[in-house]
Amino acid sequence: MATPAGSHPASPPAIPGKAAVAACASMAVSYVAILYAPTLLLRLPPATSLRAFFHRRFVCAAVSSAASVLATAALLGVWSFSDSSKALAVFGIRSDHLLEAVVIPLLLTSLVYAGSFVARLWVMSSSCDTDDDGVGVSCTEKLARWMQTSLQDVMVWRNYVVAPFTEELVFRACMIPLLLCGGFKMYNIIFLSPIFFSLAHLNHLFELHQQGCNFMRSLLIVGVQLGYTVIFGWYAAFLFIRTGNLVSPIVVHILCNMMGLPAFSSPRTRGMTSLAFLAGSISFFCLLFPATSPNLYNARLDGCSCWHGYCRWN
Repeated sequence: MATPAGSHPASPPAIPGKAAVAACASMAVSYVAILYAPTLLLRLPPATSLRAFFHRRFVCAAVSSAASVLATAALLGVWSFSDSSKALAVFGIRSDHLLEAVVIPLLLTSLVYAGSFVARLWVMSSSCDTDDDGVGVSCTEKLARWMQTSLQDVMVWRNYVVAPFTEELVFRACMIPLLLCGGFKMYNIIFLSPIFFSLAHLNHLFELHQQGCNFMRSLLIVGVQLGYTVIFGWYAAFLFIRTGNLVSPIVVHILCNMMGLPAFSSPRTRGMTSLAFLAGSISFFCLLFPATSPNLYNARLDGCSCWHGYCRWN
């Protein structure tokens, strides 16, 4: 566990386990509940466009995230730190070993998507010669057009910026230090903390029902989403604890949102997708622990029960 140079041992913070769990549950509920505040509490008229609707949600997510950070800082006594870098490090916001924290988790996670990359490259190689209207265009021009369109798409900002940053900040950077300092074991946190993350997606059931989707179909869709969020939550919590850097789960979250579910097979690639997926998955599990070794992401390790060495800081 990383301990900043020059720090001195201190007693672990007295955070009751029940208080840590209650705080995490409150953050999960508030992260979702605040999304409905503009219309239910502030009595604002419904948004007139999809862009305006998501702009409101972006503001709500930012407010909820800031409130969670302040609550976590108060519970952990971060205010007593004279060095702001130490206070930020409690949340995994660090500048040291930043390259490793970005590149290694991205490469590791990409192994699971080896089949997806093969399938997409196969499609791209056959479609780069023309655009949607049949006019000749290079792959570079097509990529430039896609990037320009994406920057103006509110859903791109939601899926690749707002959601990854705010969700990882609340559900990893705030909750995991609370649970660790509340006395919970690392592996218990890895497997149980995603429950809070999954509960925050239950509002999709209500929203699907509002859109006219029948209950059983809504339940099936949300059930698949919850299963996926639990698995991703395990991995994101594992990365956060092992690396001690918030940027690792954020970049992986963005990648997973871009790629979706891994491709297991494709009729177009003649078995190459399945072979790539199998080889990539085996490589992923073989490299999971070596590629996330805390030694790669921290200058110094000690025996503190918290991954960030918080319990030994002044």
